[in-house]
Amino acid sequence: MAANEIVEVLQRAFPKAQVALPSTDEFSALNTSYLSRAQAELQPRAIFLPRDTKDVVKFIHIIKPYALQGGVKFAVRGAGQQPALGCNNVHDGITVDLRNLTGIQLKDDDATVSIGAGERWGDVYAALQEKGLAVTGSRSSMGGIGGLGLSGGLSFFSTREGFITDNVTNFEAVLASGEVINANIHENTDLFVSLRGGGNNFAIVTRYDMRTFKQGRFWGGTVFYFPNSFPSQVDAYVKELKDPEATNETHIMLGAGYSAAFAQVSDIMCMNQVYYTKEVENPPVLDPYVNMQPQLDQMRSVRMLDLVDAAKEQANHGSSTSRVSYMNTTVKADVPTLMAAYEIYVDALGPLKSVEGLTTSFTLQAYPKSLLDKTASAGGNSLGIDPLDGPLMSILILSFWQNKEDDGKIHSTFKGVIEAVDQDATTRGTAVPYKYMNYAAPFQDPIGSYGEKTRAKLQATSKKYDPEGLFQKGVVGGWKLFD
Repeated sequence: MAANEIVEVLQRAFPKAQVALPSTDEFSALNTSYLSRAQAELQPRAIFLPRDTKDVVKFIHIIKPYALQGGVKFAVRGAGQQPALGCNNVHDGITVDLRNLTGIQLKDDDATVSIGAGERWGDVYAALQEKGLAVTGSRSSMGGIGGLGLSGGLSFFSTREGFITDNVTNFEAVLASGEVINANIHENTDLFVSLRGGGNNFAIVTRYDMRTFKQGRFWGGTVFYFPNSFPSQVDAYVKELKDPEATNETHIMLGAGYSAAFAQVSDIMCMNQVYYTKEVENPPVLDPYVNMQPQLDQMRSVRMLDLVDAAKEQANHGSSTSRVSYMNTTVKADVPTLMAAYEIYVDALGPLKSVEGLTTSFTLQAYPKSLLDKTASAGGNSLGIDPLDGPLMSILILSFWQNKEDDGKIHSTFKGVIEAVDQDATTRGTAVPYKYMNYAAPFQDPIGSYGEKTRAKLQATSKKYDPEGLFQKGVVGGWKLFD
């Protein structure tokens, strides 16, 4: 069988330590280190660990003939934080784990940082913070570079600096031919724009160069409060987004949801995660989001902090040994639409409260005008969002639970919620097609949500740089261009 044959070829071509096989301790440790425990139920025939870009080139040359003939599939993993089943692991195929492609190097008089695809954001932030610098990356220190760099992504600094993907200035990529190229605003520009939102459809990216900026400490943290205050939070958020004089130094996430851990305190619990990205204590612009009463004072963490601290706190909020689901939609920043979406979500929770280990949240995160306006000057992306439609609001439904037998109930319930929210927004004239890839569920179509014109451009890029379709036929996880 081709899968067995490819494993033997890889074993002959690379040192033993770079090809982890099932039934070994190394394989088990690697395959159970995803954010969602469900990914570990996919059992690849081997996990390949390249040490450098040359190893990736060699791997592509080895696997290509097998993959194009349909004999074996492969997946590419960065940090393994995206929970959509199969997007970073593959059953009966080969998973390429990039964790050893490390390196954080400042260049261009510290205006750019070059980041290996196997790094995690916490280490990047620690290295840059020593120089008084930062970069627009994940809010969690555990996040990987590629999941956000190839899909869009929000940062603590996105209101001021734009999408994470728009801050990538160069991708070092291994094409299906095995050629290593750079894609940036000056060379291979069509691929550059396509990679900014196109996911795993074009190449294996081995290095990301990103724009840096000066950044000191800033004010922020988490507040837990009760659902009677949630409508006023939504109202304040939308009001700020529509204020033409609004600061671009805030980053705000509003959440409400259910957790068995809080069930004796409140059936629904709310959580704001708010930041003002200058070294100013108690900035008045954050007052509406931190001073509501009542709140759980003992869980309040708002303080002066640095980027490393903020990202560690976010990682703690998102750590998991559970099954995990993300799904999302986008609407215009409209209070009635957002409150209707919240009510649809809350009304659906009843039958789920018996699910063991359930924690679920309805989270609002804005795409402010200032963020959307950054895309054009940064060279463009593939997300298909018209800045004139802004400000917009992302609605994320995030769920953690324990048992596989509850998967169907969780997925079908919240799929129904997303569909009902989209239908309601359509009726109100506030619907937006965009679905953020990194928060997408398998049933969603983020590529299609970019619009047919953008999809056609992405397909043309694929045909140009991968004419035989290796990354369409061989990498079956994630969201594909021709589905």
